[in-house]
Amino acid sequence: MTTKTLKAFLAITFALTWGIAAVLILFADQVAAIFGELTPSNPLYILAVYAPGIAGVFLVWKSYGLKGLGSFFRRLTLWRMPRVWWIYLVLGIPVIAYLSAALNGTINDSFHFSPWTQVFPALLSAFFLGTLEEFGWRGIALPLLQRKMSPFWAGLVVGIIWAAWHIPAFLLGGGLQYSAWAAIPFFGGVIALSVIMTPLFNASRGSLLIAYLYHFQMMNPIWPDAQPWDNLLFGIAAVIIVILNRHTMFKKGSGITEVLMPGDMIISEN
Repeated sequence: MTTKTLKAFLAITFALTWGIAAVLILFADQVAAIFGELTPSNPLYILAVYAPGIAGVFLVWKSYGLKGLGSFFRRLTLWRMPRVWWIYLVLGIPVIAYLSAALNGTINDSFHFSPWTQVFPALLSAFFLGTLEEFGWRGIALPLLQRKMSPFWAGLVVGIIWAAWHIPAFLLGGGLQYSAWAAIPFFGGVIALSVIMTPLFNASRGSLLIAYLYHFQMMNPIWPDAQPWDNLLFGIAAVIIVILNRHTMFKKGSGITEVLMPGDMIISEN
């Protein structure tokens, strides 16, 4: 994979998401008549929301074939990383979430499922579906960018692109979770989360499992609504983490650059 692959990834991702969003905005009634309302089961919604993951998997298959795709998915088995990162992933994120909710005055609204058993399908949906875009962002975009720049700048660039990719969500009404969020705090939060994820990703040798778990924690449905305080606190966390990891964050060549499972030698088919 080369820089051209990254350009192809961005082209496919934005063409699918922004193109479908444009159709939904311009021809809302016609689309609803054919595909139904804009819900998570709507095929156009699936294509638009999961475009980064779809593009990532497609380009890995195109570059390395089925064998390479198997190696790519094996990155889901990587779980080892320093203990401090596991503590942040498991405990640090919920602490920030609830502290933000306390500052926002919404900490008592943390569990809003009725009946309570509805929390289980919500958790499963968030874990298995909401995180699929990581096959693109951390699957190929971050490793390819780290070939050209230091981890900090690579994470920042991915964050800016990731935030920009969400823009159509603010233009579409009726059901998308971002419609009630303020755009600027949200974009800042996404960029901060991308920067934080970068040293965590590198510490786990490019684990897709860790990227999945991190993304899941950020959209965990049991956390209380804490906008915009959570974006602010995660921004502060990003600054602290960058300072603590400055010796590797600003050193070109210190990040994970391989798209396939570490140690696998598979020749590109292109």
